[in-house]
Amino acid sequence: MDPTLTQQLSQQEALLHRPEIRNQPGRVSQLLHPAFEETGRSGQCYTRALVLEALRNEADTAEIVADSYAATELAPGVALLTYRSVQRDAQGLRSKHTLRSSIWLLTDGHWQLRYHQGTPAQDIW
Repeated sequence: MDPTLTQQLSQQEALLHRPEIRNQPGRVSQLLHPAFEETGRSGQCYTRALVLEALRNEADTAEIVADSYAATELAPGVALLTYRSVQRDAQGLRSKHTLRSSIWLLTDGHWQLRYHQGTPAQDIW
């Protein structure tokens, strides 16, 4: 595990958890690789276009809380980021405990998310 890479990628990933970023297609487009794909915690597959549209119209106000970030360089300019997350509502109730993994590519000097997967998990905190 590379602590510097972990910090760099976890900060990028955390931007995608913030409502003020999620609702900005231009900003999300900078973070997502043009060939981005996602397998959601539901098992459904999403394209970049579907994710951009869904986030732009998202009305869910649950906070995404994440921890246990770990990054591994798979090859030069290719990294795997793993972590766990949970959604917390306004009353502090936690739901959607999820183990997550993301593949990031270094593209033109900045990291872009190429693939993301969420796997339902037991109550992890």
